[in-house]
Amino acid sequence: MDTTTILIFFAAFMWLIQIILGWQQVSSFNRAFMSISQKGKILTGRNSGRFNPKSIIVLAIDDNDTVIDSLQMKGFSVFARPQTCEQVIGLKVDQIQPERIFPKDKKSQFALKIAISSLYRN
Repeated sequence: MDTTTILIFFAAFMWLIQIILGWQQVSSFNRAFMSISQKGKILTGRNSGRFNPKSIIVLAIDDNDTVIDSLQMKGFSVFARPQTCEQVIGLKVDQIQPERIFPKDKKSQFALKIAISSLYRN
């Protein structure tokens, strides 16, 4: 085999690995989302952009608009996994201040603002 053929097979193999890891990431997020969605009303927010790290925030709230569970996934690669965001659990939605929760993370601040504002759009 010549060098070009080896490079083509390598690129195809790496693409296949990317697909598998992406599928695992989406499956992990979907499992976490389904689990949290059974706990109460769901508020979601994410930052936008194409070539920068993403941040997704999901809040589960009760009838009194108190956060009972949360989920955050942030990162640039397929290795990002959903994690609980402990700082917001127990707070009322109107008491959450994204700048205090994420003082150095503008993308997570924006995602949290979008999640909070989605309560008032419904």
